[in-house]
Amino acid sequence: MADHKEEPVLESVMDKITEKFHSGDSSSSSDSDDEKKGSSSASAAEAVKAKIYRLFGRERPVHSVLGGGKPADLVLWRNKKISGGVLAGATAIWLLFEVMEYHLLTLVCHCLILSLAILFLWSNASTFINKSPPNIPEVKIPEDVAVNVALQLRYEINRGFATLREIGHGRDLKKFLIVIAGLWLLSVLGSCCNFLTLFYIVFVALYTVPVLYEKYEDKVDAFGEKAMIELKKYYAIFDEKCLSKIPKGPLKDKKH
Repeated sequence: MADHKEEPVLESVMDKITEKFHSGDSSSSSDSDDEKKGSSSASAAEAVKAKIYRLFGRERPVHSVLGGGKPADLVLWRNKKISGGVLAGATAIWLLFEVMEYHLLTLVCHCLILSLAILFLWSNASTFINKSPPNIPEVKIPEDVAVNVALQLRYEINRGFATLREIGHGRDLKKFLIVIAGLWLLSVLGSCCNFLTLFYIVFVALYTVPVLYEKYEDKVDAFGEKAMIELKKYYAIFDEKCLSKIPKGPLKDKKH
């Protein structure tokens, strides 16, 4: 009798153990299925992103393309008060010099006269009104900042000279035409307005175009894709009929 009672007990224990193993296998298989689904969805999302056309072959967000940090925050209006203040200051300077016909040297001298007069009177009147004199901070340009600015300016100038030298060799006709068209456009704009107005127009464009592009990014990219397809068609026709018939400059000797 005792043997007959022990047998069902053992069978029930074995059944429970096998159920646990089956449940563990099913959970692991479900986890692996979830991982496969997650990886497949991630790869599908990456494929969709790769298919989306971006202007100039851009792969990063606009904020990182502009360098990130505070300058990008300023251009993209992350802080509307600071960005609006900078734009209002640039507009005030343009109105002073262009509309009111104020001169730069006159403005600098008048500002210095006014500030020095206020500080001088405040310093001498503080003894009579029993108040502390103004704390005038000591302003110095750090050496590392000046060196970094000079190095960056030197790098950009050298890169511009290298580009002009490459175009002058006559090996890249497409880049030559782009540079000529850009210089001609600048000459037309320079004949229509002076340098200050042109600088203000460029400043306002740089201050408004990136934030508008970031807001309507998908629509602009879709329109840009269509425009690039049409431009490539017209350039292929122009290249076949005109550019291919122009003799190119001598190529470099190939290294053996």
